[in-house]
Amino acid sequence: MTIHIGAEPGQIAETVLMPGDPLRAKWAAETFLENPVCINQVRGMLGYTGHWRGHRVTIQGSGMGMASMSIYANELIRDYGVKTLIRVGSAGAMQPDVQIRDIVLAQTASTLSTPSRAIMREVNFAPCADFGLLQAAHAQAQAMGARAHVGGIYSSDVFYDERPDLNEIMQRHGILCVEMEAAELYILAARYKVRALAVLTMSDNLLTGEALPPDAREQSFGQMIELALGAAFAP
Repeated sequence: MTIHIGAEPGQIAETVLMPGDPLRAKWAAETFLENPVCINQVRGMLGYTGHWRGHRVTIQGSGMGMASMSIYANELIRDYGVKTLIRVGSAGAMQPDVQIRDIVLAQTASTLSTPSRAIMREVNFAPCADFGLLQAAHAQAQAMGARAHVGGIYSSDVFYDERPDLNEIMQRHGILCVEMEAAELYILAARYKVRALAVLTMSDNLLTGEALPPDAREQSFGQMIELALGAAFAP
């Protein structure tokens, strides 16, 4: 048990999927896992452990933003021995060929700042995904027939951004989408020598203003969860 996670030792699997929304964690566990058991309710940040095709897996909410992600990823790795962490969440598309419902596999995550910036000091550390997970996720996407893009993303530390010039710069440099958690997750994975990947469904498009209707999100997000699970346990 930690400050933010109420699970007992042994209740969390070595592989954890991390949606930002705790209710999405509940939905994913009840939809995809066999015999899911709620192992965390502290601060309403729900977590469940169950089995997927014989593999033990935990789905734990991470909250919104890199500060919240940092709390849960640190405790999962340091206190519960988690070895593989996959962020599954929504993002806003930033390129013309990235459409609503498409999936982005984040190879790198650019950012202005993360909770780890104080540690890095003057170093512009380049956070990146685990290549094995990235490769497996791409293969899984192809096998599923999913529209998936691989490349760099932008992890913003604010939701209500008032820097259109920054978005334009990101777009010019090929950034596929914007979200709020992956960069810190990748830094922590590098620090603790574990595997991490962000698998993101495009729920919005910053270029067109299009947004995925609420009633269509679960179906699209389900494809993302299935892809992440297949990548996590690829032979």
